[in-house]
Amino acid sequence: MVTASVTVPSPIRSSSSRPRNKSLLKASNSIPATHLGDNHHQQFSNQNHVLRREFLKGLALSPLILEVPHSQAREIEVGSVLPPSPSDPSFVIFKASAKDTPALRAGNVQPYQFILPPTWKQTRVANILSGNYCQPKCAEPWVEVKFEGEKEGKAQVVASPLIRLTNKPNALIEDIGDPEKLIASLGPFVTGNTYDPDELLETSVEKIGDQTYYKYLLETPFALTGTHNLAKATAKGNSVVLFVVSANDKQWQSSQKTLKAMLDSFQV
Repeated sequence: MVTASVTVPSPIRSSSSRPRNKSLLKASNSIPATHLGDNHHQQFSNQNHVLRREFLKGLALSPLILEVPHSQAREIEVGSVLPPSPSDPSFVIFKASAKDTPALRAGNVQPYQFILPPTWKQTRVANILSGNYCQPKCAEPWVEVKFEGEKEGKAQVVASPLIRLTNKPNALIEDIGDPEKLIASLGPFVTGNTYDPDELLETSVEKIGDQTYYKYLLETPFALTGTHNLAKATAKGNSVVLFVVSANDKQWQSSQKTLKAMLDSFQV
């Protein structure tokens, strides 16, 4: 099983040391050695040597810090690590667990699952988007996991704190409103930038056991995620969980059946 998403470099922790060392080094180098006495010149040289050493040490360590995953995913074909789907062996099934993301570990998101083609790869989620920095009390939606297939498109799971959408604790998705009201709030997290109600082509409601899901078909010419987006949302526990599959025009022509199968398989 793919165990987690590798985090894209976060500038918050790892880059702070480099500008500081650079500025110190620059300041040290700007002092003309001819204006110093021998002792002072020797002290300056020693200090400069230490600063250079610390600066280079920072450069050496920062890639390691930047690439520390918040959930240890690997960019390899998921078919090599995920089991075949029981319902369709041409797909594999991803079942998220507490070891996969900070929100799952914090209990803010309930485990979810979906199928995807075995040639897809799990991709990195930037730390600033992952919710890693704000768990267990995030005020804004965050990205749980992301997957991509070069020929078919992309998929991601986005979670939103329930309190952002309703004041009712442990609310059902029906308590938040109808499908149009929910997508009006979460649409920008489908498209990656803005949401226009005119982009919404279809909505439907699906019941799986006791869980209600809202489903959407959007045509989004200006979206960062792709010109075609399918989404499925439900509320459970402390969060609303949104599954999005996206494709450009070329991908959509050949893979819309695959993407719709992925969307239908999503469950929390």
